[in-house]
Amino acid sequence: MTLLHTRGLTAHYGDFQALFGVDLDLQEGECIAIIGANGAGKTTTLRSISGVLRNRPEAVVFDGEKIGHLPAADIMGRGLVMVPEGRRLFPSLSVEENLSIGTYGRKVSGYWNFDTVTALFPILRERRKSPATALSGGQQQMVAIGRALMSNPRVLLCDEISLGLAPVVIRDIYAAMPQIRESGASVVIVEQDISQALKVADRVYCLMEGRVTLTGRPTELNRDAIHAAYFGVSA
Repeated sequence: MTLLHTRGLTAHYGDFQALFGVDLDLQEGECIAIIGANGAGKTTTLRSISGVLRNRPEAVVFDGEKIGHLPAADIMGRGLVMVPEGRRLFPSLSVEENLSIGTYGRKVSGYWNFDTVTALFPILRERRKSPATALSGGQQQMVAIGRALMSNPRVLLCDEISLGLAPVVIRDIYAAMPQIRESGASVVIVEQDISQALKVADRVYCLMEGRVTLTGRPTELNRDAIHAAYFGVSA
């Protein structure tokens, strides 16, 4: 079942057009990855899906409902929840308080709560009373993911969650993905690390200059095709 799709998705920043007719589909229970170089339109795609950037109603359809025109708060309330690039934690609040913010605006019960989130990321229980910004970069990313999970999302939108982190931390964060999916969440990952995206995704979309240049399952995509779609030139 198609849970989320975009059709002819466009986006502008003033006079600058960032997306040109992006079509993508996310099936129930699936993980898709959106890859591409800096400026390809990956983050803009997530911002458009999540309502940060408004669109035509029919440009984004979630669970059969046209939502492209809705504000971000309404979309979040329906269960599309974003882990933003840069984490965006509240520096004046503790780890536990930052996690609890994830429950606001999404009053549903489900698998995720403080106990299950901190079982997924045990360091967060140990540091629950610490200011969130006193944690390491990887631990802060765990807080950002945990905050989103606290809303029991139907779709988790992850924007560059490995950016700037050490390989061992990236491994630990991505090791949590199977359990996140088993809890019932479908996942959209924006990722510059092609190898990481291919490991976790059921399907991959490559963007270049605001357009989809390649899509397929990781097993179907070879290095040359990805290189050409990513950079616009053959390897």
